Amino acid sequence: MAERIVMVGASGFGREALDVLEAMQAVGADLEFAGVIDDRPSELNLERLQDRGVAYLGTITDWLAGPHEEAYLLGIGSPTVRRILVDKFDAQGCRPFTAIHPNASIGSRAAIAEGVVVCAGAVISTNVRLERHVHVNPNATIGHDSILREFVSVNPAAVISGEVIIEPGVLIGAQALVLQQLTVGHDTTVGAASLVTKDVPPDVIVKGVPGRWA
Repeated sequence: MAERIVMVGASGFGREALDVLEAMQAVGADLEFAGVIDDRPSELNLERLQDRGVAYLGTITDWLAGPHEEAYLLGIGSPTVRRILVDKFDAQGCRPFTAIHPNASIGSRAAIAEGVVVCAGAVISTNVRLERHVHVNPNATIGHDSILREFVSVNPAAVISGEVIIEPGVLIGAQALVLQQLTVGHDTTVGAASLVTKDVPPDVIVKGVPGRWA
């Protein structure tokens, strides 16, 4: 019996994550896409969903009030918002789905937890651990033996070198680079194209080359 999936989020990453599901279907994954839930979808995003034949199912509250038998996939870019939603879904006993694009490269002994999304062109090296609800965007690279804690987002073309630890809730910006054997503290944002050359404390914003924070 096919696994039915509901997407949480009608905006950009939600529709990119839908691309991942469609690519999985194209290579034989036994899944069905039920539709999208979103509390405040824009008219433009509703039109974009309609254009590709995707149903808008209503708000998150609407879905949770029903039988919510489908598994869910978070198409939400913000680590903070993902954490809030997962707490709500966990309380209702909802099941997360893990989506990995068939054109992603997954190395040996990689450990990928529930709710993770890995997009096309991403490279996950050997012995990497991706914890719950991590998002790895297109063409990002995660080096060997790295650990990405829950709710981390790695934006397009970012590079995390080997043996790096990214603590929960971190957002790594597009084309940013984290050098090997470093730790980035929880809830930090590493700005686009920044270069991280030393350990980063929690809850700061890193900018520049080399990366600096206040």
